Amino acid sequence: MTPLLASPGAIQSQIHATPFVSLQSHFIPPLSIITTRRNQWHKNKKLSLSAPVVITCSSSSHKLVRDPRLDKHVVKQNKIRFVQKLKTLLLSKPKHFMPIQILYKCRAYLSLPSPRSIILMIRRYPTVFELFSVPTPRTPFNATGPLSQLCVRLTPAATALAIKEINLKKRMSISLAEKLQKLLMLASPHNRLLLSKLVHLAPDLGMPVNFRSRLSNDHPDKFKVVDTSYGRAIELVSWDSKLANSLPSCNEVDALGLIVDRPLKFKHLRLRKGLNIKRRHHDYLIKFKEIPDVCPYNTKAGDFLKESIEAEKRACAVVREVLGMTVEKRTLVDHLTHFRKEFGLPNKLRGMLVRHPELFYVSLKGQRDSVFLVEGYDDKGVLLEKDEILAIKDELMELVREGKKMRRDERKEFVSVDVSKSDASQLDNEVDDDKYDDYDDGLDDLFQFEDFSSEDDLDDNDNQELTGWKAKGEFWTAETASFLENEVGLGSEPW
Repeated sequence: MTPLLASPGAIQSQIHATPFVSLQSHFIPPLSIITTRRNQWHKNKKLSLSAPVVITCSSSSHKLVRDPRLDKHVVKQNKIRFVQKLKTLLLSKPKHFMPIQILYKCRAYLSLPSPRSIILMIRRYPTVFELFSVPTPRTPFNATGPLSQLCVRLTPAATALAIKEINLKKRMSISLAEKLQKLLMLASPHNRLLLSKLVHLAPDLGMPVNFRSRLSNDHPDKFKVVDTSYGRAIELVSWDSKLANSLPSCNEVDALGLIVDRPLKFKHLRLRKGLNIKRRHHDYLIKFKEIPDVCPYNTKAGDFLKESIEAEKRACAVVREVLGMTVEKRTLVDHLTHFRKEFGLPNKLRGMLVRHPELFYVSLKGQRDSVFLVEGYDDKGVLLEKDEILAIKDELMELVREGKKMRRDERKEFVSVDVSKSDASQLDNEVDDDKYDDYDDGLDDLFQFEDFSSEDDLDDNDNQELTGWKAKGEFWTAETASFLENEVGLGSEPW
């Protein structure tokens, strides 16, 4: 019978007789080690209970359901993007016109592919742009005879519309300054934004082209332009607590149109019409909705644990605030990614937007994705609150439609006089070809071009057009530029 208590010598001999592997497999740690591990486990448990809850929901399995009611707004914008870019480029010049030869240096900003002729693109919008020629002075290089230069300018109707837009933005100077002030209040930690980044988002906010100088000069008590190691930036001067209020959360009872104002019996999630999501995704959005709202003005991204549900709650609130400031409650996803660091947005921003279809809609129309604020549109895709600047945009769209109708009538006249098939097909391509309306945003290359006087960069079609205009001998009388100078003073200071 084995004794219950063995002598130390017997235990030592038994250990030496036992193989090392079996000794390690049957080793029981002392009580002190067990107590230490147990205390460490309780300590980790307490830390895990006090830490923010991390709820993950992968966006890779989410199917992006397209909404044609919202996609039509992107298609509408793409059809006049060339018009808006060229109009902005012309109004940025002191005399509000540009020679075609210099305009070819702006191809990167206009985002036109090299085979496409700029003159043909301009001729597609006869109610917005018009071609004219100006004489060039004699120099030792062109002393053989008088020369003229083909240029482009706005038509009188488009000029009047531009003046109307300028005057409207002047009247809205206070509200636009408040938008910019709120945008700077969202930026952390220095409350400043680089102008090179802000210039991308400014058109969607309804800012004038000269907002960098005009707004900062008119409102020195709100913001100022400073020099940083990354470039010039606009910085917040004073914090306005009245503006530091986030958008109110959507009331579920009002959204559903219920008469009785009482809590719902079942947890409900309001989604776009025709959108069905998986049960796991639905449960995640319900839990996300139950988290208390986070004010993006009073909190910073560093206040929450990275990838926690509170951090995502704040990031969604920031994007919601920015989209709420835009004219059409939408912008490009790339415009938001420029401000990931300043606004504390996640690196996978697009995945977060797709993960929350109850708040945002990501449209795949165009070369770059757009993001919509869902609550800004009704079930039919109509904008609930229309900005005054949208009326100017609608008038510009009407001018474009009128110009296309004129081109269509010209094609019918050509066909009626038995024009050749090749000419008819060429005219048909000029009128109905919309594949070049959808292109990239080249704001990085804006005004980064040098003048040149060589005609080598012109296409064959453009050389023929230039020769025809020189043969006509038509010279430009500066009616449009003088009209702009007298009305709004644009001639003395370029945008």
